[in-house]
Amino acid sequence: MIEIAPIPLPDRLGSPAARPFEAYAALAEALEVEQLGTADVSYSARELLTLARGRRYTVREAIGAWDGDRLVGVADLEWEQDPQATTAFSVAFGVVPDRRREGVGTSLLRALEARAGAVGRPSLVLMGAHAIDDGAGERIRPPQGDASLSAASASVRFARSHGYELGQLDRMSALEVAGRAEEFRARSAAAVRDDGYRIALWRDGAPDDLVDSLAHAHQRMSVDAPAGAISYEEEIWDVGRVRAEETQALDAGRTLLTAAALTRTGEVAGYTRLSLPPEKTAVYQDDTLVLGAHRGHGLGLRMKLANLVALADAAPERRRVYTWNADENAHMLAINIALGFEPVAIESAWQRPRP
Repeated sequence: MIEIAPIPLPDRLGSPAARPFEAYAALAEALEVEQLGTADVSYSARELLTLARGRRYTVREAIGAWDGDRLVGVADLEWEQDPQATTAFSVAFGVVPDRRREGVGTSLLRALEARAGAVGRPSLVLMGAHAIDDGAGERIRPPQGDASLSAASASVRFARSHGYELGQLDRMSALEVAGRAEEFRARSAAAVRDDGYRIALWRDGAPDDLVDSLAHAHQRMSVDAPAGAISYEEEIWDVGRVRAEETQALDAGRTLLTAAALTRTGEVAGYTRLSLPPEKTAVYQDDTLVLGAHRGHGLGLRMKLANLVALADAAPERRRVYTWNADENAHMLAINIALGFEPVAIESAWQRPRP
């Protein structure tokens, strides 16, 4: 008999009490490898535990489907602590291959929906990962963008059968960076303009004189990025949240490299950030944003090139950078294509229409 139960947070990893949480991390990674063919973008148990412990601004929980001592399915849930927020997100969701088509996924989804409703987040967004597939047959498309998914895909059929509609597709792309330091350095130098903007670089913690305007840029990032038909809500950012996120990344073993475009008066006009997870050669492009009043100056490309140079100097052993962009975000996709990013997967966002 399958038991659906929350996965408890252990005091420390490597203890008997940590086995359920470690099983959750291992299964989440196995599901990602099955979907994407790589563990490059999976989170370690240490990273997941660090994320789950920090509950001041966001909450992250996991629910497991257990057959005795064996974890056969998992689903996570994340939401903003802001009392005005009504949406929760599930990024990791899946069942081991030999226990599919037994109703385990449906039981997990019902538990997710119940938990989201119990914490005042009745709108649930399900995220999925898919190999790129341009095959024949019926295709399903979101309201915006050109990408599509096969209607015959098991994850697509599951979401649709439970009343969820496809709201957005993101393109996951990768850039090979090993051995390209001098290329990026030359391109970065060639992109410099005498237009009043300058690029500032830092590692891990933002300079004190920039953190206020950086917090504003983070808040705009939550709503300025294309959202398709998904009900993304504005996140509330202040200096405390910026510092808390920086501390959380360090506690998880990550290194953060940030490039910001600054105005003549020293305000953040845009920023881009690379996150270097521990014990991997992969790098994640977390955010890139140019505030609306400062667009049209090539700042996105300038910031990204400067940060790639910083990456080559700080961590030449890193080999590949991954980034995620809404398929309808033609401008940012064009920048990434110019840098040499190539598509490697599609990520989907599903939401049930509100009554």
